[in-house]
Amino acid sequence: METVLVTGAGGYIGTVLVPKLLNKGYYVKAVDRYFFGKEKLPQHQNLEIIKEDTRKLPEQIFENVNYVIDLVAVSNDPSGELFNKATWQINYRSRVRTAYLSKKYGIKRYILPSSCSIYGFQEEIVDETSKTNPLTTYAKANEKAEQEVLPLADENFVVTVIRQSTVFGYSPRMRFDLAINGMTYGAWKTGKLPLMRDGTQYRPMVHVQDTTDVMVLLLSADKNKINGEIFNVGGDNLNYQIGKLGKIVANTVQKETGRNVDIEWYGDPDHRSYRVSFKKIKETLGWTPKWNAEMGVKEIVNKLEKGEIDKTTETITLNWYKELEKWYNIIEELKMYGGILNIDIDNDEITPFSLNK
Repeated sequence: METVLVTGAGGYIGTVLVPKLLNKGYYVKAVDRYFFGKEKLPQHQNLEIIKEDTRKLPEQIFENVNYVIDLVAVSNDPSGELFNKATWQINYRSRVRTAYLSKKYGIKRYILPSSCSIYGFQEEIVDETSKTNPLTTYAKANEKAEQEVLPLADENFVVTVIRQSTVFGYSPRMRFDLAINGMTYGAWKTGKLPLMRDGTQYRPMVHVQDTTDVMVLLLSADKNKINGEIFNVGGDNLNYQIGKLGKIVANTVQKETGRNVDIEWYGDPDHRSYRVSFKKIKETLGWTPKWNAEMGVKEIVNKLEKGEIDKTTETITLNWYKELEKWYNIIEELKMYGGILNIDIDNDEITPFSLNK
């Protein structure tokens, strides 16, 4: 049985990826801080839960591992800006360290899930050879990680970078701070869908099931086709103009619920736009996405209607990080003797004593 080490295993993508790897017959070492809980991963005899910070990974974790999928990341632009230092440490430095340790311990393949956000905003359709233009801490840290792990590739150590489009769709660690997911929830909850004018700007999208399929595929793909390579992950038909995407969301929610959804335009025209070519992954690996926006919206609406998911503080990444930091500070202030109400104490210390002694 081959072993896959997955960092960030408890996150939005990781909780979809790990069950797929288990179903494929891999043994999985699932590394995460588990800010969103361990219960979002299935109990399985071939799953090893490792609660650890990737900035501090002990080297012995890499022993007897065949593949690494280095998913860990502070996972969006707002979080990256607020937690700037941590984003550089986790998204860049920890992943480079993980790649070096992977090579040191003879691991066969290292996969770095990066982001199409490193292209920034461009007028032309961009591909893997295009000049990048990272605009945020999140994007810049991803680019730096790419630049330092790719040169590690050699005949015995396969390194592949995937630049993911904006991900959407249901996950056990659900997120409503992603474009399609958030638009769907708003339309379902309020019957209104705010869109920034003028709706002609493009964004590439990919379903969480599709991008995790690519990660699994890369574990067995011909190494001569993927070693030292970068692949954009998505589909040409998933380069959506925001206005048209809004109509897809509104129409699908209406169809699934029978309730009217109105699009409300706001703000000045947003000229930030970029389209991505996915020709390379299609021609090299024969892979194309199975999901589109309409299917993803329908999936989310059905789960909302059944009460299986809902928008909470935990489903907005930045809000949850802020909540954790707030309670950490409160607890640090209040705790004494190893606890708050339950503290470390010897019962003899509070046993009544006789005044006559």
